[in-house]
Amino acid sequence: MTYLFDIGKVLLDFDFAPALGELTGPSSNQEDFQTLMAKKDGFESGQIAKQDFIAEASQLLDFHGSAEAFCDAWNAIFTPIPGTWELVKELKAQGHRLILYSNTNCIHAPHITSHYPVFEHFDGAIFSHEVKAIKPAERFYLASIQLYDLIPEETIYIDDMPENISAGKAFGFHSFQYDLHNHGDLLEWLKTIPASTSHS
Repeated sequence: MTYLFDIGKVLLDFDFAPALGELTGPSSNQEDFQTLMAKKDGFESGQIAKQDFIAEASQLLDFHGSAEAFCDAWNAIFTPIPGTWELVKELKAQGHRLILYSNTNCIHAPHITSHYPVFEHFDGAIFSHEVKAIKPAERFYLASIQLYDLIPEETIYIDDMPENISAGKAFGFHSFQYDLHNHGDLLEWLKTIPASTSHS
């Protein structure tokens, strides 16, 4: 089986509050942060270059530090989700193929894949900024099917966003909407998948 794992709220929880504490200057406000978040899709779909995003974000947030300092703060939002980390290790030991399947950007992706050991278990990745499309866009799913020769009935997809799960189901993936507060639901669901092994 091939397992597609979203990252945010599945493998890593995230909270922008620490980043805001480091990046927000005295003349910035919540409205400026919302403006920045509205531009996030453009950054995550690879339409906005890294240097342009940092420059615009720094202006919006009244941040006057270096680009490196911005990236350090922007990356300080993640914490591990132990349940899925254990599941990943178990699935890898069983010989399954594991693929990262995430809307992310060129600041977060290299940081998380090099700083968190769970990502060593993955055989590949589909990242939105690389395929120039964000879930639930059809192009994202088509790119993954082509690149990894996915067979839908042999593909298990785990994501926290209902619209992404709906898209996964439309492509025939065994798709589960994950809730990090109810990890056991995922384990029970996996037991119902044909040809899947039990998970503990």
